Amino acid sequence: MEMHRVLLKLSGEALAGEKKTGFDEETVRKVALQVKQLVDDGLQIGIVIGGGNFWRGRSSENIDRTKADQIGMLATVMNCIYVSEIFRSVGMMTSILTPFECGSFTKLFSKDRANQYFSQGQVVFFAGGTGHPYFSTDTGVVLRAIEVEADVILLAKSIDGVYDDDPKQNPAAKKYSEITIEEVIARNLQVVDMTASILARDNKMPLWVFGLNEEDSIVNTIKGNFDGTKVLVSVKEMKIF
Repeated sequence: MEMHRVLLKLSGEALAGEKKTGFDEETVRKVALQVKQLVDDGLQIGIVIGGGNFWRGRSSENIDRTKADQIGMLATVMNCIYVSEIFRSVGMMTSILTPFECGSFTKLFSKDRANQYFSQGQVVFFAGGTGHPYFSTDTGVVLRAIEVEADVILLAKSIDGVYDDDPKQNPAAKKYSEITIEEVIARNLQVVDMTASILARDNKMPLWVFGLNEEDSIVNTIKGNFDGTKVLVSVKEMKIF
């Protein structure tokens, strides 16, 4: 599969490293150096970052769900500003787009603006999710990938693929090398949330899941040395059939 444009989803927790909160700068710098290598090769890369290193849903019943989700959206903006600066420090050009106004911190998202930045060789950060409550950054990354016509979504997680059970709880859990999005939905495997899964299925957007913390995993995924799980949009694409 020849790729020209990809969207990379980074979990906030993965970027926090062993601290589990905030950022581990060395982890972020390693990601930046991998992305730079791919951008230098001509690949267009968009980035979505979760907010879980700062905020994970409602932590108090006294906070309204809509307000809690707004805090989460702002957490993703903070993440993108930080990671964008690390990317710049290793020699990349970056821009941050949000679905709502953030003053001079970011630019307002539009497909035309994103395409303009991609054509200039910039890494484009899509912060703030969809801009609406009740939608996760999973849904945000699938939505943006469809809008900017990405070839694939790369999901860099703390777990190195999709399993039939939680590998942290069940050492005998089986890892899939390939699986269809229909099967992910039917088994509720939580690769991304259900809204994002159905959006990916209906718009035929493949998702590749791999471990962020493995050495050079982003570069290896793009170069074909892939050790994660490919979530495919049809059975026809699967090698095992």
